[in-house]
Amino acid sequence: MKRSALFFILLSLGTAALVARLYYVQMVNKIYRVKGDRTAIIAMRTYPSRGCIYDRKGRLLVANRNSYNLVATPGQVNGVDTAALCRILGLSQTDFAARLKRCVEENTKYRKSVFKRLLRPAEVVRFQELSYRFPGFYLQRNPLRTYPYASSAHILGHIGEVNARFLKSHPDYQAGENAGISGIEKTYERVLRGEPGVRFERKDVRNRIVGSYADGRYDTLPQPGRDITTTIDIDLQQYGERLMKNKRGSIVAIEPETGEILASVTSPSYDPNLLVGRKRDENYSRLLRDTADKPLLNRAITGTYPPGSTFKLVTALIGEQEKVLNPRTTHTCHHGFRVGKFHIACHCGTTGPIDLETAIAVSCNNFFAHVYWDLIKRKKTPALGLEAWRTYVKGFGFGDFLGTDLSTGVKGFIPDSSFYDKLYGRGRWHALNTISNGIGQGEVLATPIQLANMAAIIANRGWYYTPHIVKKIGGKPNENPNFTAKRRTGIAASYFTPVIRGMARVITEGSAQYTASIPDIALCGKTGTAQNPHGAAHSIFAGFAPIEDPTIALAVVVENGSWGSRWAAPIASLMVEKYIDGAIETPARKAIEKRMVEGDLNTPEGWAESTLKPVETHG
Repeated sequence: MKRSALFFILLSLGTAALVARLYYVQMVNKIYRVKGDRTAIIAMRTYPSRGCIYDRKGRLLVANRNSYNLVATPGQVNGVDTAALCRILGLSQTDFAARLKRCVEENTKYRKSVFKRLLRPAEVVRFQELSYRFPGFYLQRNPLRTYPYASSAHILGHIGEVNARFLKSHPDYQAGENAGISGIEKTYERVLRGEPGVRFERKDVRNRIVGSYADGRYDTLPQPGRDITTTIDIDLQQYGERLMKNKRGSIVAIEPETGEILASVTSPSYDPNLLVGRKRDENYSRLLRDTADKPLLNRAITGTYPPGSTFKLVTALIGEQEKVLNPRTTHTCHHGFRVGKFHIACHCGTTGPIDLETAIAVSCNNFFAHVYWDLIKRKKTPALGLEAWRTYVKGFGFGDFLGTDLSTGVKGFIPDSSFYDKLYGRGRWHALNTISNGIGQGEVLATPIQLANMAAIIANRGWYYTPHIVKKIGGKPNENPNFTAKRRTGIAASYFTPVIRGMARVITEGSAQYTASIPDIALCGKTGTAQNPHGAAHSIFAGFAPIEDPTIALAVVVENGSWGSRWAAPIASLMVEKYIDGAIETPARKAIEKRMVEGDLNTPEGWAESTLKPVETHG
């Protein structure tokens, strides 16, 4: 074929394709005509209702109420009756000019920007009456959240107006829209937001909206956000918040069989309604400046603490799995663990040989230091021993993100051999340099949710589901594979039996017998008194109930609460009793409840009371 003929054929094909495309754009798909006719038609985005949030029993936790922002497209602001608009909005001419200038600087002349947020109802009505006098200005629906229970602020999170940086990475949002900033609102933003619609309006020569285009034929309806059902029991959540009032710390409760988070309390906290409405920015700044209480800090997932004696449970299980320990193994405590001049004190108060169950019940430091020492020495080098121990510990979810659907979190810390190589020099450290790890001190750090997950693992005899906070989305079960895959620790199920028996004895005869025993409920747990270089020790408890077919596992951390049996254990037992029985009934238990609710660790008197050594023994 001659080149000229080939050229003519290609040119003809190209021309035909172009003509066909132009015909399609201009005659068939008329939506392009709508988009092209900018001078006569304006596209108005319509916003869906944001999904509501419920607790596990269907009680409404987060709802919506309507409000409006006034938005402006500066390039369309021509011939505006500024005097009338300023009167409606209560602005001066200077303020009007400054706001319009800011809109241009933040979002260019030709894109919508928020001119004034959260108009009052009277301002909305008056603007609508005179809107033809304000070309380039539009009302934008801005649904606000409302919180009927004024609770669970860190779980639910809050929404806020998107900024320029957010818009760059999310082109489907527009200035003035809201998006989730924290908590469930952030993690499930796409689910809760829904899909905006578009309404096409006709404009006259004076830029006034005079009606819908083509009778709304090309409009698209917004798709409402889907509702979310959480795993939270709001009664238990609020009860935990009441118990933790005037204290710093956290409570996390999990249903062992499912990994569903029943409560996630962090204290101090705040009323989520503070971050809604006209005073939102002012309230947020005030909360942010509170560096003493840090109410914006979610201690449940970002607070890191030495786990103290609660971690002895993990040491025992690893010791059994590695055959350096069995239920008949005994160690005699001489007021602590001693090797040469090295000494770790112990307050268990026992004499003679101690077996595993008794060591858990009385929280013997000597016993578990020996178990850890044997674990590290079992390998050829301390580094190999430490790495083997660390692998087991990480199997319990420590030292890493658990993968929950909460919007933030920290890993905690489980040291590896390279950490000690840097600290002491490669090959220049030994088991005694790390011995405190075995009793939950040393360099080990954990979050409350990790400790609660540990309790759930023990309740399940060695397995767990990733803790999560959302049960249903749009009425359908949350089938995220991350939350439906059973995870195993690598510890044989049989090794959990003596550990659980020891945990039961903690409550019936050990370190928490006077403060955590519940009538007719077999609670299993472990107290912890975690040394703290910044003040009094932290009071910690981890456990589950009932001993057979457990329905709740939990961890409690009370900062600077001293003995684990003084604050954390009774608070945990009250949470268990509230969840299983629905109320605190007996006079003795009511007296403990009163002491926990009224206890104030923010006062010198309350702190002094917390450090008094009670009559029972401690972990």
